[in-house]
Amino acid sequence: MTDKQTGSRLDPWVQAYASRATSMRASEIRALFAVASRPEVVSLAGGMPFVEALDVDMFRGVVDSVLTKNAKIALQYGAGQGHVALRESILGVMAPTAMTAHPDDIVITAGSQMAIDLIVRVMCNPGDVILVESPSYVGALGVFRAYEADIRHVAMDENGLNPTALNEVITKVKSEGKKVKLLYTIPSFHNPAGITQPQSRRAEILAIAEKENVLIIEDDPYALLSFDGVIHRPMAAVEKERVVYCGSFSKIISAGLRIGWAVAPHALREKLVLANEAATLCPSNFTQLIVDEYLRTQDWLAQVGVFRNIYQERRDALLGALKAQMPAGVSWTVPTGGFYSWLTLPTGFDATAMLPRAVTHLVAYVPGTGFYADGQGRSNMRLSFCYPPPERIIEGVNRLAAVVREEAELLKTFGVGGNK
Repeated sequence: MTDKQTGSRLDPWVQAYASRATSMRASEIRALFAVASRPEVVSLAGGMPFVEALDVDMFRGVVDSVLTKNAKIALQYGAGQGHVALRESILGVMAPTAMTAHPDDIVITAGSQMAIDLIVRVMCNPGDVILVESPSYVGALGVFRAYEADIRHVAMDENGLNPTALNEVITKVKSEGKKVKLLYTIPSFHNPAGITQPQSRRAEILAIAEKENVLIIEDDPYALLSFDGVIHRPMAAVEKERVVYCGSFSKIISAGLRIGWAVAPHALREKLVLANEAATLCPSNFTQLIVDEYLRTQDWLAQVGVFRNIYQERRDALLGALKAQMPAGVSWTVPTGGFYSWLTLPTGFDATAMLPRAVTHLVAYVPGTGFYADGQGRSNMRLSFCYPPPERIIEGVNRLAAVVREEAELLKTFGVGGNK
């Protein structure tokens, strides 16, 4: 095989890839991990849960119990839909949100990321339109690109996805002779925007989806991590035939277990099981039984409360430092739960171009462009407060504010934009 035949010395298979592979690219978050993991760098980038808050000895006991009582099941293949005991336990996990279901409605997946992938695999052909918030979760955007979807952003406001903007985008799509296939939304403690939709807004979005016959993917991994005690009712609790609900244990137990779930309408659920079997044959029995044993034998809600208190303290540290250190013209969202705040720089700033200088100042963030499919977000960055301790968060913001002030001086010197 010659270079002429293959087209590249670096990638001899470049001409053999499926067309969908051309839309796959590394996320800006993953690309930051090598830098952000350096101990001298304060990482406000990755949304890693603070698993150090778990009692490792307790967890070791849970694993030992699974192997003592159910080793033959835990170490064997399982069902494509997931273990029925865990599906029953998930009903209790969803109960605080008022989300109800039958165990048969639930499909266990390798994290909620896998659930999103399966839904799009079942529902979408190349070129089908998927509506997403502006900005949207980078992992979901990667899935949509991989399946060659036509991704359209819908503007948000302080209450989340804007219904007027949603109607406008749907009208534009229809004027092009296309139809919206899916609407993807994170209504509670949005990643990356940190915004939460009130119940009235969720009702408006449901009404539009009903009128336009659009299926909603409701991604709700942060549902129980509310700082003000308000746990928001999912749209899927109101309308089960119009919404696929995606949940995850990554934020309330451990990301390393890779267990999530989808609650889907009956016919779609059957397709998701088939897609799950095609992708993984079956989710891991071992990790499923660990999660189920943990939920049945430990005070998991108390542990969620521990996580919530830790994240609220760190949220407060972030917001306090931003208020104290950031120059005029910089704004940010005030999340009431979850992991993230969304920062907006003044006109003329480019968060992507600033990142190398930020790293030299030993602080990392995720540029806003990673959360868009169309190049928007240059004046934005996502700041994660879930992992560093409060004192490190404050130091990280101090370093970041110095970078912003330096950028403002450069823009002022060269007469472009600036911090006005």
